[in-house]
Amino acid sequence: MRYHNITKDDMLNGDGLRVVLWVSGCSHCCKECHNPVTWDPDGGVLFDDAAKEEIFEQLEKSYISGITFSGGDPLHAANRLAVRELMEEIKKRYPDKTIWLYTGDSWEDIRNYSLLQYVDVLVDGEFKQELKNTKLRWRGSANQRVIDVRRSLQQSDAAVPVLYCTDEG
Repeated sequence: MRYHNITKDDMLNGDGLRVVLWVSGCSHCCKECHNPVTWDPDGGVLFDDAAKEEIFEQLEKSYISGITFSGGDPLHAANRLAVRELMEEIKKRYPDKTIWLYTGDSWEDIRNYSLLQYVDVLVDGEFKQELKNTKLRWRGSANQRVIDVRRSLQQSDAAVPVLYCTDEG
């Protein structure tokens, strides 16, 4: 896996103060994407032990709510296995920290992915310029959903996601 940045004390990409890992690789290539530099899976730098330790140092802080995986797309084929392994390690080391995941994929297409067992909140769907709305919480366009993954997976019909928040916040 490759990445572009690790953001610290982020308040825009999930609930609370977070550390954000911006991975390389995205096949959605949404028009007007705010991060097209992350599309190339060979861009950025190799995610190594030093990068992992940088994330762990942030997660050690009591005021950090958790980590957000963004990009690019953490579910791009170049990222999926490494992201899953990192999530698993984070959940073991920091069980009280939340994991958020941004993807251009839809819940309906990924709800059976095994890595979702580690995700607390998923923001799904491609960014759509024609549905752009700067008043939405944690997402850029009205088609995207902020999904409570744990509650969604526990309900009898996991095909219908439980929203973490609505347009009202």
